[in-house]
Amino acid sequence: MDVSWEDAGWERLTERSGRLRLPVWDCTAGLVVGDDAVLLIDPGSSLPEGAGLRAAAERMTGRRVTHIAFTHGHFDHVLGAAAFPEAEVYGAVGLDALLATGRDGLREDAVRHGLARAEAVRATEPLVVPGHLVSGEWTLELGGVQVLLANVGPGHTGHDLAVFVPGDREVVFCGDLVEESGEPQAGPDAVPARWPAAMDRLLSLGGDDALYVPGHGAVVDAAFVRAQRDTLALRYGVSRA
Repeated sequence: MDVSWEDAGWERLTERSGRLRLPVWDCTAGLVVGDDAVLLIDPGSSLPEGAGLRAAAERMTGRRVTHIAFTHGHFDHVLGAAAFPEAEVYGAVGLDALLATGRDGLREDAVRHGLARAEAVRATEPLVVPGHLVSGEWTLELGGVQVLLANVGPGHTGHDLAVFVPGDREVVFCGDLVEESGEPQAGPDAVPARWPAAMDRLLSLGGDDALYVPGHGAVVDAAFVRAQRDTLALRYGVSRA
């Protein structure tokens, strides 16, 4: 790498992976570096944020980002994607149609949450929709590391995708199915009755010893995910039997 994770301001998780907590909404962006390809997980909330992630990734790896994975379709996780015009974009099946028809709603949601209208318009006019749709699991060969994309939802939304990175310490990028810096947020597109089951699938991917990377907040362990799963099950009256 040309610049270390730490010198670039990123948190290194394993030899191949790291993440960055972005400002304002504390949204996580993840990076997995293979010998032949580079995967970015969630490209930020605006074109300037996406451009910053692109520049950082290129400084760290000496290469361009070749793949992007959307963990779900909320504005703070997708609107930076147009800064990566050459990347192949992956998302849960159905997310392409949702984004293609929901451009206006996505823009207004971003503005309601504090993104300047001009930035929201700039990001949604060239809105990127995933060209590769994951209905079950999809293995990406990045060179030296095989990353598993898993459609684990619905839960936080109708289109939740997790990213599993193998290694000496497994890493699971959870999107907003798991949140550490606040209570998990259930908006109108959430499917609360199925959210605990989606978290069970996260746990089955990573197991007891994995690092779990939430969509917002600090990295957590399996015990934290289980506790949050049980809290959600109790809140929404979902049986754990």
